Amino acid sequence: MAVALGQGRIAKLGIIRRMTFLAIDVGNTRLKWALYDAPHPGAAPIAHGAEFLDHIDRLAEGSWASLPHPTRMLGCVVAGDAVKRRVQEQMEIWDVTPSWVVSSAQEAGLTNGYDHPSRLGSDRWVAMIGARHHVLASGPARPLVVVMVGTAVTVECIDTEGRFMGGLILPGHGIMLRALETGTAGLHVPTGEVRPFPTNTSDALTSGGTYAIAGAVERMYQHLLQHCGQEPACIMTGGAGWKMAPSMTRPFELVDNLIFDGLLEIAAQRFGG
Repeated sequence: MAVALGQGRIAKLGIIRRMTFLAIDVGNTRLKWALYDAPHPGAAPIAHGAEFLDHIDRLAEGSWASLPHPTRMLGCVVAGDAVKRRVQEQMEIWDVTPSWVVSSAQEAGLTNGYDHPSRLGSDRWVAMIGARHHVLASGPARPLVVVMVGTAVTVECIDTEGRFMGGLILPGHGIMLRALETGTAGLHVPTGEVRPFPTNTSDALTSGGTYAIAGAVERMYQHLLQHCGQEPACIMTGGAGWKMAPSMTRPFELVDNLIFDGLLEIAAQRFGG
């Protein structure tokens, strides 16, 4: 009885903190973060934001300064250890242990078919976990093509049993255009449109990059269809996904926060959310 009264009194004084979960995705260009009210799928978002990597060092005094203190944190980072350390320094305003996803042989219902599982980019691994559970939440298991369109583009294939079969990495649209500008006299990064039959250089460059990505995705779709004998589901994510979707030969579902979805799935298993 005394214990129960003590807990009630503490709760009334507001000393007990509710569980909050911070998800962080550190890409090649930006850090994206989201704070949730619990570490499990379907948790309600409390706040979210993004910061270019050059400006990470102002997070603690900026957008993170007024956040409720997270009790759990999980993230993925592809930008390297130096950037990870900078992020962790900003997290010193809270009493929370940094935890980072490293790709493994199996996690959250996904089996890793990479030759060396730990060498698979953690963002790819987490996004695939999010995509797999997204499909399972709406129906039976299906083969799955997962496309992330960012600074680089990745195209992943997952079979019906949840095994990552393999995937592609190719330059994003901006990298392709800058490479052409650097290596080809007289060409400049364009502001063209995607056209079926481009009749000017800007449209030709924009269309060429877009169709190169679309063609790579279609090839992987065909490989997975042939392997599984079943039409794959197709999910696309990433900052430039909305630009690519109209040019794809297959209908793709756009999912904005696929990496955060994956982090929530992993957190539920690791933290018991």
